[in-house]
Amino acid sequence: MHTQDDRWVCRSCENEAPRDSQVEAAMTTRDGQQDDGAPAVADATQDAAETMAESCPADDCDSDRANDEMLPKPGGSYEVRLFTCVKCGQKWRES
Repeated sequence: MHTQDDRWVCRSCENEAPRDSQVEAAMTTRDGQQDDGAPAVADATQDAAETMAESCPADDCDSDRANDEMLPKPGGSYEVRLFTCVKCGQKWRES
């Protein structure tokens, strides 16, 4: 949400709400806070037991096994299959 005149407006869905000075006075702001970057997230495919036959596209890798995962495409129209080479870690998507 961001402020726009006397209203709070959501950048995603455009929902609006009136501003309230008492509520805003109690809010914590990010001013003066340190940004340590994105948190570390474990790769879901790293310890996957099942792999599939898929040749790695990396020039210096001869692996023919990869982990795969399906992710929704932004907008929800369809899914994208992502691959991770079990040998070198190269990532690519189904073309």
